[in-house]
Amino acid sequence: MSPDTIDAASFSPTRAWWKSACIYQIYPISFFDSNGDGIGDLPGILAKLDYLKDLGVDVLWLCPIYKSPLADMGYDIADYESIDPRFGTLDDWDALLAGVHQRGMRLLMDLVVNHTSDEHPWFADSRASTDSARRDWYIWRPPRADARRARAPPNNWQSIFQGSAWEYDERTAEYYLHLFVKGQPDLNWENPAVRDAVWGTMRFWLDRGCDGFRMDVINMISKRPGLPDAPVLEPMKEYQAASHLYVNGPRVHEFIKEMHAKVLSHYDVMTVGETPCTHSPEEIAAYVLPMNKELNMVFNFELMDIDAGGASDESLVALVHRPWTLAALKRIVAKWQTYMREQGYWNTLYIENHDQARSVSRFGNDSDAWRGPSAKLLAMLQTTQSGTVFVYQGEELGMRNFPRSWGIEEYKDVATINFWDEERERRQKQTGAAEPSMDDVLDGFQRKARDHARTPVQWTSAQHAGFTTGTPWMRVNDDYSDGWNAEAELADRGSVFHFWKRALAMRKAHDVFVYGDFQLLLPAHESVFAYARALDGVTAVVLLNFTDKDVPVTLDLAGMASKHLLLSNYDPGTAATGDGIVLRGYEGRVYL
Repeated sequence: MSPDTIDAASFSPTRAWWKSACIYQIYPISFFDSNGDGIGDLPGILAKLDYLKDLGVDVLWLCPIYKSPLADMGYDIADYESIDPRFGTLDDWDALLAGVHQRGMRLLMDLVVNHTSDEHPWFADSRASTDSARRDWYIWRPPRADARRARAPPNNWQSIFQGSAWEYDERTAEYYLHLFVKGQPDLNWENPAVRDAVWGTMRFWLDRGCDGFRMDVINMISKRPGLPDAPVLEPMKEYQAASHLYVNGPRVHEFIKEMHAKVLSHYDVMTVGETPCTHSPEEIAAYVLPMNKELNMVFNFELMDIDAGGASDESLVALVHRPWTLAALKRIVAKWQTYMREQGYWNTLYIENHDQARSVSRFGNDSDAWRGPSAKLLAMLQTTQSGTVFVYQGEELGMRNFPRSWGIEEYKDVATINFWDEERERRQKQTGAAEPSMDDVLDGFQRKARDHARTPVQWTSAQHAGFTTGTPWMRVNDDYSDGWNAEAELADRGSVFHFWKRALAMRKAHDVFVYGDFQLLLPAHESVFAYARALDGVTAVVLLNFTDKDVPVTLDLAGMASKHLLLSNYDPGTAATGDGIVLRGYEGRVYL
């Protein structure tokens, strides 16, 4: 196949600042600790703004920093309009915002409104009495009797974090729904007063200067009326996966349209929603298409579920690993790159976040020999597609999963611990052993656990990687003293950091990577992902070798009037540019 057969793009999407932006996700507790208490904080983020600006970041997205008991690391919010003292104060937030804006960047807050903390005053009022004015702000149901006439939850839904999705409350003798941990009761979006309270929270931050929101599990705010039982697909389990009964529910688009009409349309902001448990393009696009007046873009999970064992679209946290194939990766990327472009659908480009293991360990090769080249290859994959680029903290440094030698005591995430406890109990009953073998579970955790994204950022070769002068809340990965830290990479022009910097600069200099058409090349090739981008007479060709072997590639570049090797993760002086190309291990090339 020859790139000269690609037509110059006849359609050019509408431009917007957030489409060409690089958005950098910060997990505050693990970013940088300014006061030595072992916890990252807002002054710590402020101290690193020049580092982020130098990288090429346009927007900062902060994971939740609100007052919280941290039952789910801040995604259980006890007060939407205050900062948790562990992170700082509202004055610290104002100072951070000023620093961000002074550097020409923007700031996004994490909007978590499917649920609150059980310590939120709204919930305290709701659970106080069945006659409470806020009783209907949450989803309460009376018990039902099981086959033995014992008290049982209202339905058989399984929580995303294991166990029942219902918690019994002794005071009022009813259950409340929690799709996540029991400390995260779900709000009842059917109640207009709840929606008005959410709109008020959004206006609080927007009026203070926030530039938009990332919206946590926004596709879960509307549940199936009647909350029916889920089909029994696993008879040996008491509770069943039920995502189809609470994801993309019947009123979800009505609610988000109301959000847009009453709040978002009155501000110049960007929005990105999280839409897990959903692979259908039609369902995803409904949130994004401009004519629907809902959100600018959403995170879909199809690529993130490529290595998930079991029923991947039933869970946010897939801790069982299965091998993935390059053919599947090509299919997923090509599908979303070409989907409904003329109607205005817009992609998010991400392969790491706070809920995913490190990308170089999942999609690259994190061995000492191939870690650098494959981390750079993945940077090329992301920066040469159409969509908005999201970089997760430490991804620009090639941070990898912590080693298999770490024991279960090093894992902190509630999803990991719940999975471990439930599986250990099941095996105890099955085998009669007090300490059944759990090696295979730890194998899966080492590949997939969310904990890997949450180790502190590696800043220097000093103790605890320079993250803190105290004792870090979570152990720092052991490799920070081997040159895998920001200080060392800033000094090395061949580092992963500097490669990300070049790749982001390349993207901003050439609109073809942001807005161009996409055409898959060499679709049957088992080792190389090749594709072309075209816009206004400009064609770019991307070649990515996803193996550690030298791979010959037959691709006619002669038809391009002027071919130029724009970016390579190998020394450009040694990269052949002829038509008979041999890509070295994890080599990537971008021709313009």
